[in-house]
Amino acid sequence: MINLFHQCPACGSPLIITECQCPACKLQLRGEFQLDRFSRLTNDQLAFIRVFLSARGNLTETEKILGISYPTIRNKLEEINAALEQKGNIPLQTASAVSGNAIENERQSVLQKVAQGQLSAAEALRQLQGK
Repeated sequence: MINLFHQCPACGSPLIITECQCPACKLQLRGEFQLDRFSRLTNDQLAFIRVFLSARGNLTETEKILGISYPTIRNKLEEINAALEQKGNIPLQTASAVSGNAIENERQSVLQKVAQGQLSAAEALRQLQGK
């Protein structure tokens, strides 16, 4: 069995899986199925992810296991992130979006304290302005 590929070998257009079959009971499913974002990664990228995860994200340990430098690891991570964010995939939540969520949660907390009388409006304004 060959690994799935996500682009047409002739023209480079995205491929759509149209048939799946269970090897045990021979049930066949037909339709249009999209590959998940990780199936777009190369075998080398998947192998790197396995090592990186087995090292629990520790860059020094990943360097030792693979025998590559820190800049190479960073480049590989950037390459993998770019592949995962390719057109046709749902965008990954960015760090700025996560940060924005944390700021909004903090803002809501401050406003709730004002509403409950636990915080003055002046103090709330100072906290919201980060002073």
